[in-house]
Amino acid sequence: MSLDADALRTSFELVVGRNPDLTLRFYDHLFALHPEARPLFHRSPREAQAKMLAEALAAVLDHLDDAAWLGATLHAMGAKHVGYGVTAPMYGWVGEALLKTLAEAAGDDWTPRVEGAWVGAFGAIRDLMLAGAATA
Repeated sequence: MSLDADALRTSFELVVGRNPDLTLRFYDHLFALHPEARPLFHRSPREAQAKMLAEALAAVLDHLDDAAWLGATLHAMGAKHVGYGVTAPMYGWVGEALLKTLAEAAGDDWTPRVEGAWVGAFGAIRDLMLAGAATA
């Protein structure tokens, strides 16, 4: 998997610096775009969900050069999400909301390079999680 690690890490640092509640904003976008997703998040308070998402994104960015870790971790995460009722089309919803949230926080710093890096990264994350989901 060939990802633009520098663009991903630099842009993530930038957007989190501008909006420390970035992952809370993600849920605003997700539920506005796909209100049917809201029932999937009843197990934990929204703040807890946002914290888990932020930690997962940071961990993935920390391990961009470790394909074995990414594969094992994201496969397991995908398998776990099956139990929450997550289906394959819902990954697209998450990607749409995530990209919208990142672009909003980045503002004028959301360049074609940064967008391409995030589209590629999310595609890789989605594919690894779906591979794990298929084994559940």
